[in-house]
Amino acid sequence: MLKDFKEFAMRGNVVDMAVGIVIGAAFGVIVKSLVSDVIMPPIGLLLGNVDFENLFAVLKQGATAGPYASLSDAKAAGAVSMNYGVFINTIISFIIVAFCVFLLIRSINRLKRKEEAPPPEPTTKECPYCFSTIAIRATRCANCTSELKTT
Repeated sequence: MLKDFKEFAMRGNVVDMAVGIVIGAAFGVIVKSLVSDVIMPPIGLLLGNVDFENLFAVLKQGATAGPYASLSDAKAAGAVSMNYGVFINTIISFIIVAFCVFLLIRSINRLKRKEEAPPPEPTTKECPYCFSTIAIRATRCANCTSELKTT
């Protein structure tokens, strides 16, 4: 049984999938940092010093009543909140990841699509009288000896 599992685990597709998942998880962390640390601060600054991480609506007060200065304060107090700022960050992260995957797949497809050569020039044609196959440059059919039009 251990031998079968080792054979399964070392199969090419499984290893490739595992590498893809690990790299995808690391890429997700990088994109999350890009969104929350690079993209959203300037957008928040343009919108009047808004910190998207701290945009939330309190649905139920916690042990200590609000208003809460930040989402972490609301969570520490045990408040139930709807965290729409975090959701906005997640949507932007998704769009960035989806766009990067799109670019990756597009590049792979472009590499797969090799420049297709035009079809080769035909070397034979069909006799219009006896329908046998003859050389393209023939002026007379070898089978029925009919004279052929040259084009």
